[in-house]
Amino acid sequence: MFFQPRPTLKKISILQSYIHHQIIFLPFTTNAITNQQNSHTDSPENINLIITKVKSGTTSDQIFQSLNHDQTCNSIPISDNLLSQILNRFKDDWKSALGIFKWAIESQKCHTPLPKSHEIILDILGKTKQIEKMMSQLKRIHHHHRHDVTLSSIAKVMRRLCGVGKWQEAVKLFDELHTFGFEKNHESMNLLLDTLCKENKVEQARKIFLELKSHISPTVHTFNIFIHGWCKVNRVDEAHWTIQEMKGYGFSPSVITYSTIIKSYSQNSNFGKVYELLDEMKGQNCPPNVVTFTIIMCYLTKFGEFEDALGIPEKMKLFGCEPDTRFYNALIHTLAKSGRVQDAINVFEFEMLKFNVPRNTSTFNSMISMFCHHGRDQDAINLLRKMGNFENCKPDIQSFNPLLKIWFKTRKVDLWLGDLLDEMINKYQISLDLCTYTLLIHGLCRVNRCEWAYGFFEEMIGKDITPRYYTCVLLLDEVKKMKNYDAVDCIEGYMKRMKSS
Repeated sequence: MFFQPRPTLKKISILQSYIHHQIIFLPFTTNAITNQQNSHTDSPENINLIITKVKSGTTSDQIFQSLNHDQTCNSIPISDNLLSQILNRFKDDWKSALGIFKWAIESQKCHTPLPKSHEIILDILGKTKQIEKMMSQLKRIHHHHRHDVTLSSIAKVMRRLCGVGKWQEAVKLFDELHTFGFEKNHESMNLLLDTLCKENKVEQARKIFLELKSHISPTVHTFNIFIHGWCKVNRVDEAHWTIQEMKGYGFSPSVITYSTIIKSYSQNSNFGKVYELLDEMKGQNCPPNVVTFTIIMCYLTKFGEFEDALGIPEKMKLFGCEPDTRFYNALIHTLAKSGRVQDAINVFEFEMLKFNVPRNTSTFNSMISMFCHHGRDQDAINLLRKMGNFENCKPDIQSFNPLLKIWFKTRKVDLWLGDLLDEMINKYQISLDLCTYTLLIHGLCRVNRCEWAYGFFEEMIGKDITPRYYTCVLLLDEVKKMKNYDAVDCIEGYMKRMKSS
């Protein structure tokens, strides 16, 4: 056992739970009643019914028309929860998501989507690099639903613009904030700086900050953004200089500040500096927290320093830190990588429950990955089935990928793959992403099932998910062996378009 329980832990957790419900849920009783009234409309049956009417590979307008002319779909009352769930199902398929979104707005004129739904569709368009459509959608929302453009929506759009190298347009959007009813203040400035720094545009962010700081006062968060940015581009000296700058403004480094630099040193396997910073934090009366120790343990594990990694729980005790879900997830991963499978099982099945630490999807995924790595695929399947029984802990794409890998490796494709894919797509409404399509195509090619692989290739390009060039080369070689000349022409044509673009 890595941690000894405190006698009053359960009482504390019950009290915290009670307080949490008093503070958070009582003021929103109207919403709670509305949610109860709408819960039957958000049933999996209704969600699945709408999803089955959507054919991937068609245009967003065709999907809109298909849903719009379907009497059964139009009889389903649209709630924001239902719309959000369906949009998240198609988070890697912008055509389906946009068609569904347009239908949801048009099918029931009395339904006005909440900002959450608008944010989701903007993020999907940005994630799938449909930048022009994302900007058009932002303008449309502003024109028709002025109050539904939130600062969070703007932040998502700026992030996606930076992600495709259009950081100047992100800055322009910040300059035009007043047209959306927002002010240029420390909150919106920090959003822009954070967006730029996360996309490695730290120097550009610095120049903008120097222009704005005379009329927008920085906060401690402003400096932490820059510290994270400098560390991300591996310029730790600049991060240390930023700490001195923040002190000049009267701010003290926080545990977030130190943990960011500790992460940078850990990424570079400079654990001597990490332990120096831990001592400095203690001296500055700024003790590390569970996040700090989770970071250190993760990177010790990454570099194979398992003994030191498994010593982290003892170090945590010295600082009075209690483990949380993320820490336990990291501990399970460390135990698994070091070959201590039974210890990992004990943490998962007993210790987390003993401390009343909730298990989440990532916890289960770590266990599934461990079982697959050690060839215990039946244990992984059993855990996946068990996971499906938890309301707030449903499988995601990462739950299934380890099983896909092991079955391709052991050539159990015909035995399991069809059922597994059916479960992913139809039971849990999981949208296949680039990594999973790549895994499927490569795996199927290796087991001489290139017809099936080519079907996934067609599905990918129908969703505008661009396959990796090597995937195209591999598949092309396989369909040539099968003398499938239509597939050869299709793949070669697609590869030519990839080169030209």
